[in-house]
Amino acid sequence: MKVGDVLPPLEIEVTRTLIVAGAIASRDYQDVHHDPEAARAKGSPDVFMNILTTNGLVGRYITELFGPAAVLRRVAIRLGVPNYPGDTMVLRATVEEIRDEVDEDTVVVRVVGDNGIGRHVSGTVTVTLPGTVTLPGTVTIPETVAVPEGGGQ
Repeated sequence: MKVGDVLPPLEIEVTRTLIVAGAIASRDYQDVHHDPEAARAKGSPDVFMNILTTNGLVGRYITELFGPAAVLRRVAIRLGVPNYPGDTMVLRATVEEIRDEVDEDTVVVRVVGDNGIGRHVSGTVTVTLPGTVTLPGTVTIPETVAVPEGGGQ
């Protein structure tokens, strides 16, 4: 893997259950995340996903790409349009930076997530890969990540 590589996407079906369960799991009891009538009364067409659920899904995406030894060091995301039930969010990532450090590599990945109405999330994730040995400007990642020929472009 090298700077500029486009990593495989992840499609996530946005269900009412995912939205409500994510809100409950993150102890976000705001009614707009579980009560459709309350969400409509506040100007939303339906319940919508909270940022903590989105953050968790971004983390899941990165750790699935880089494997179980990967450690998330920083997740800096910003929300855009809401995720509503019945839509699909597609997460995509591009390698932005690779730093060789003592006993590990640090990779900064630009992540975006789009749904049927636009960009739901954008930001960067910094992840370390302990114990890897690489050439300058590249990183060795587990075989579970299939980077397409030509960096996926």
